[in-house]
Amino acid sequence: MDGWVYLPRFVDKIRLHLAGKLHPEYQENFTKGFDGAWLKASGVSADEIIEVVKNSITDGQVCDWVRKNVKKNDAEKLAFRVHIFNRGTEDDELRARLKMRKEQAGLAHRDDIKVFVDFIDADEKRL
Repeated sequence: MDGWVYLPRFVDKIRLHLAGKLHPEYQENFTKGFDGAWLKASGVSADEIIEVVKNSITDGQVCDWVRKNVKKNDAEKLAFRVHIFNRGTEDDELRARLKMRKEQAGLAHRDDIKVFVDFIDADEKRL
C-alpha cells in the first residue's frame, strides 16, 4: 500500500477493531508491536490512522490519504521493510521471545520460522 509493507494488515486490524471483531489475542497489542512500528516510521498517530480508516470505504481511499499525507521517501520505506522482515533476529531478547511464542503456539518444531512475520503466517495457517 503505497510502498508500505504491513500497512494493509494494519488497516484490516483497524477495520476489525472498529467493528468490535478484532480477535482478543490482538487487542492487547493493538497499535503496538508492528502496528506501532508503522506508526513511528510513518509519523502518523494511532488516532489519526484509525480516523482515516473509519471514514473510508475502501483500502484505496486509505492509500490515497497515506500517499498525500505521509511524506516518507523510498529509502525510509525500505528501512521499515527490512526492520519488519528481520524482526526477531536483532538480539538475544527478541530471539528468546520468538522462541517462547513458537512454544506457546505449538510451533516449536518449526525450524522454518525464523522471524516474527513467519510466526504470524504460521500461527494464522498461511505458512
